[in-house]
Amino acid sequence: METYLLEWANLLLRWVHVITAIAWIGSSFYFVFLDNNLQKPNSPDLLEKGVGGAMWAVHGGGFYNPQKYMVAPKKIHTKLHWFYWESYSTWLSGFALFTVLYLYNAGTFLIDKSLMDWTPVMAGSAAVGMLVAFWFVYDIICRVFGFRKNGELIVAGLMIVVVAFCSWLANELFAGRAAFLLVGAMIATAMSANVFFWIIPGQRKVVAAMTSGETYDANALAIHGKRGKQRSVHNTYFTLPVIFAMLSNHYSFLYTHEQRWVLLFVMMLAGALIRQFFVQRHAYHLGRASNPWPFAAVGVVMILGVIVALKPAPAPVSAVPAAPVSFAQVQSLVSQHCISCHGAQVQMKNVRLDSPELVKQHAQNIYQQVVVTKQMPMGNATGLTEEDRAMLGRWFQAGAKTD
Repeated sequence: METYLLEWANLLLRWVHVITAIAWIGSSFYFVFLDNNLQKPNSPDLLEKGVGGAMWAVHGGGFYNPQKYMVAPKKIHTKLHWFYWESYSTWLSGFALFTVLYLYNAGTFLIDKSLMDWTPVMAGSAAVGMLVAFWFVYDIICRVFGFRKNGELIVAGLMIVVVAFCSWLANELFAGRAAFLLVGAMIATAMSANVFFWIIPGQRKVVAAMTSGETYDANALAIHGKRGKQRSVHNTYFTLPVIFAMLSNHYSFLYTHEQRWVLLFVMMLAGALIRQFFVQRHAYHLGRASNPWPFAAVGVVMILGVIVALKPAPAPVSAVPAAPVSFAQVQSLVSQHCISCHGAQVQMKNVRLDSPELVKQHAQNIYQQVVVTKQMPMGNATGLTEEDRAMLGRWFQAGAKTD
């Protein structure tokens, strides 16, 4: 029953996490689009009101006219909407999912004893510690270098080094699948922390000062706007790397590779470059930025390079036909490597393999998970060899017979 309930928790938390992430990313992308497409109005009445940029758009049968005020409007006629629950809900649901999947089952999903033989509590504490440490390192870099001359280039260069190091370290300490997700979670934690610690508090201070009717120091408040804008821009560049890290942990040909940390880092960097293309293209069409296509080209070339590098080598042709595989051999492998998670006591993913009939019933699933994707056993905790996987593959391709 516990396993069954955990599966439902996994499904529902993943569902909520994806929904809230779509809402957060969608609003983030939309405001980046607005900032790069708003044009200074010519209308005297808009200029008098302090409108610094405006545009017209059509959607859903109606016309929209978003306007950006560079000073506080004289009156806000409707409710002022704050964009922060999308971020908080995404992080909370993501951390809950990480807890259910990886921290609660650290011995199965988080630990690879061939890399680091530690207890589930130690592994879980290290994983959570890395989430916190990444945020502190990133935040310190932004505060020290962010507003210097060429500060954003310095921050970008340092963060590339930090992300590369974290990709290497996570893959040295944790099972490959967990390591990929953990790197994505580090960056996502920094994104949400940006909103919680800097963007929203800064905006609240600015709004309170500008709408109080009292005299305020514009220069003192300007830092809140600059920092909020800085962290918001960083978040949009983090987005595609995070999504790739989260998705890639489902593809074993990536997280089981010997140089998996390099693959993860290169693909995330390619994502950031492609995001730069989309950000810059809006401003380019209005003559505010240089041609963005080189960023897209470099990103695509990097992805193609990874694809070529991972191309499987042709299978060697053996002059001696492979020996047929008996069900007794298959049953021995299943007993050694599968029954602990798919037996009478525990049926993870609702799969049970402790009888010939059940092995036959799940033969397709066994072939897919063990031979094709190599996702099972999880983290190869039981030490299934490539010869064992090949044997199971030959058994399935010969008809998956149990007699």
